[in-house]
Amino acid sequence: MTGLVLLAACSPDDPANVASGPSTAAPAPSTAVSTSPSPTDEDKAKQDALTAYRAMWEDFVQAGTTSDWQSPKLGDHATGLALTNLSRGLYADHYNGLVTKGQPILNPTVSSAEPAGDPVKIIVSDCGDSTNWLKYRANNGQLADDEPGGRHAINAIVEKQADGSWKVTDYGVHDAGTC
Repeated sequence: MTGLVLLAACSPDDPANVASGPSTAAPAPSTAVSTSPSPTDEDKAKQDALTAYRAMWEDFVQAGTTSDWQSPKLGDHATGLALTNLSRGLYADHYNGLVTKGQPILNPTVSSAEPAGDPVKIIVSDCGDSTNWLKYRANNGQLADDEPGGRHAINAIVEKQADGSWKVTDYGVHDAGTC
């Protein structure tokens, strides 16, 4: 684009452009465009890891409405121990005739990224609120217990996979009231 601007500035058909010479303001827009910041690899990795973390919980929420412990969506954003724990939890609910209704509120942040600059492992910290995400009996729709939800400290490991995707590989949810 700069070449076109310079050609127009030197064109003999337009005396105004010839008179203004190289000090025209036309090149300024290309300079402004080239200096716009682009996200670093580390910033992108952090965003991708947080997206995978949130998506894992959304997949779990959807599967929990029927306690579908075999939902293929669970493996979209979780693998390893994380996937095993999600499936086991849903299987236990299925076995016990429970479903989960509602939606958790998440507020994840990145605690660390390794290695710095081009991470492949991100540690996520969260304070998940399960106040409106509770277990119910599938047969009658009644609350499964009288325990209210609450705010739970959650720690998760999110790792870059061989295909370039990010998946939660492990997580831990602490008792209500831990954050």
